[in-house]
Amino acid sequence: MARYEVNDAAVAKARSLIEGRQYVFDSDWGEVQPDAEAGNAFLERNSWEEYAAWHLGLTVGANDETKARHAFVYGDFRRVHRSGLIACVYRAAEWRHKKVELAAHELLQLLDRTAGIE
Repeated sequence: MARYEVNDAAVAKARSLIEGRQYVFDSDWGEVQPDAEAGNAFLERNSWEEYAAWHLGLTVGANDETKARHAFVYGDFRRVHRSGLIACVYRAAEWRHKKVELAAHELLQLLDRTAGIE
């Protein structure tokens, strides 16, 4: 099973976006989650570093400039999606990636507080 480390740059970016109210509170993650084509289009216009900032997990041992290195996408390359954070929490918990799970959970709590949900 793959192992992941928390991508601190992605956590910081997500936090900044949430604090700047750049989020979608209600969305169907199955509909808005970026697919391979969206990822390729993003990479045509942006750097691998910018791509990585949209992924809360980094695959241990994978090469930096590959899609295999990046896991647990939380937004649509423009905004954080609450449903994306929920998916990250769920998937990380399901596969016992505790540090990624907790990072996503903390971001979800920040988003809810920012949106006025206590």
